[in-house]
Amino acid sequence: MTATAQPIYDWDGFDFDTRQVHAGEYPDKNHGLRVPPIALSAGYLFEDFDDQVSRFDGSIHWRAEDDGPRGEGEAFSPSEHAPIYSRQGNPSNWVAEERLASLEGGTVSVAVSSGQAAISSALFALAQQGDHIVSTASVYGGTRILFGRSFKRFGIEFDYVWDAEDDAEWERAIRPNTKAIYTETVPNPCNDITDLRRIAAVAARYNLPLVVDNTVGTPALIRPFEHGANIVVHSATKFLTGHGAAVGGAIVDGGNFDWEAAERAGRSFPLITRSSRPGVASMLDRFGAGAYARAARESVVNDIGPTLSPLHGFLMHQGMETLSLRMERHVASSIRIAAWLEQQPEVLSVDYAGLPSSSFHALAARDYGLDADGYGRTGSVFGVTVRGGIDGARAFVNGLRLFSRMTGIGDTRSMVLHPHTSTHSTFAPEINERLGITPGLLRLSVGIESAEDLIRDLRGALDRVAAAV
Repeated sequence: MTATAQPIYDWDGFDFDTRQVHAGEYPDKNHGLRVPPIALSAGYLFEDFDDQVSRFDGSIHWRAEDDGPRGEGEAFSPSEHAPIYSRQGNPSNWVAEERLASLEGGTVSVAVSSGQAAISSALFALAQQGDHIVSTASVYGGTRILFGRSFKRFGIEFDYVWDAEDDAEWERAIRPNTKAIYTETVPNPCNDITDLRRIAAVAARYNLPLVVDNTVGTPALIRPFEHGANIVVHSATKFLTGHGAAVGGAIVDGGNFDWEAAERAGRSFPLITRSSRPGVASMLDRFGAGAYARAARESVVNDIGPTLSPLHGFLMHQGMETLSLRMERHVASSIRIAAWLEQQPEVLSVDYAGLPSSSFHALAARDYGLDADGYGRTGSVFGVTVRGGIDGARAFVNGLRLFSRMTGIGDTRSMVLHPHTSTHSTFAPEINERLGITPGLLRLSVGIESAEDLIRDLRGALDRVAAAV
């Protein structure tokens, strides 16, 4: 009798579309469940006294049930982890973590409670009181508030580089106590995409890890590790879950930063390269290419506690199953709408890097690729500036019926927000002016509805603008 072929659980070498459906899943040995279940448990049983000891001292972090310790390079599944408490890890969240690490091309991912928690935890693993971080200037408004308010209270300072092409500006910004460079693939709200290769070269020159927020880009459109990034963060609330039903975040370790070389160059990362207690080796010595992620999980996420709900972890890995399909619709509709808006008399400008008229079009072609008509595929969150300043913006927003007036991006539903009076309302006028956050700017997040229906809705809103101004 011919033996039954065994299911695959090691997804190395498989295409993106296959990995987004399967990576991270594991066999259910109790009931044969095809979909990984929601593990609603705060804690986990220890087999015996020594099992408890080994889990807490870090000598094991997964269990091999039948064949002893895993060999070098052998795969293990989330069911073989040996957890302590769901604050550090949970089987539902492990599926999402392994899936995202696979899609981004990283080594290990750490799921957390929100995108802000991902940014905070990622940077707290690198910097402490008295340290300094450099960021590109055009990042999400909530991120700038986080840096300027909470990080400042914790004694970590930030400087911003406005022209990432200017070596002299980087030279002025980077200090001996700088611990990271931070940027976004597709900044929100103006779609002014960053040259990751250029910034990665700067980071490497100064022995600094490059941390990249890929929320708007998503690994379906761009994978920052392929362009030289070292750490990727996500607000999984957006495109990864995709339906606006869950809040979550994630940190992905690229496993490609030389922590020892950075130490030799005078940049200290004690959570990663130094022993936390006598008799225990450093994270780097114990976990190699996954050392940063392990440090973030144990020394930041565990201590501060931004735990992802198992229900939201389940929704995250469920959402990723259709990521590439949704992004195709998001992008195709966004290109069509951006090109249409650019031709309307009530519109002053459209900030979409994929448009041939954009100064970012060549970069969009290089890093995101072009569609059949020569438009760059730079996501579905972009800005449109209407005539009439804030009066025009008010008329536009109040005239929309299909677009949802709400905070958020990356949903299946299309959304609109006025940044000047929301995400950027606390910024100094000169900062908003440099960022392009004008009274007439609206942020659109294009969903997966019919593009024709969305254009009709936008046309009705622009008719209101024409009447108002």
